[in-house]
Amino acid sequence: MPLTSFDHVNLRTAQLAEMISFYGEVLGLHPGKRADFDFPGAWLYLGDQGLIHLVEVNAPIAAQSNLTLEHFAFRATGLSEFRALLDSKDIDHRLATVPGIPIVQVNFHDPDGNHIHVDFDVAEMEG
Repeated sequence: MPLTSFDHVNLRTAQLAEMISFYGEVLGLHPGKRADFDFPGAWLYLGDQGLIHLVEVNAPIAAQSNLTLEHFAFRATGLSEFRALLDSKDIDHRLATVPGIPIVQVNFHDPDGNHIHVDFDVAEMEG
């Protein structure tokens, strides 16, 4: 059984509306059809693929130093435009390069503190 693709990441949040807004405004994801679960949440789509599944919980998720999910990442184009968007929303971010791989990562956190990076071709940084 070989894998064929990545499907989605599931995040629990006590800030459902804020998370929907953040992922829409910052990454261009939009809410879409969600299974008829008996608990609140939202599925956020890129095109027709539901990439982020949010599950609403009653209390904030406590920050832990032993989290097993360190980050998730996306690929994109338009590095300067993306950094300008983050700046316009006062979202702290940092750039990082990966030794031996021609990408530059833009690292930042969502309203719940989840680490995300968006990867761009390193040529966009040099241009």
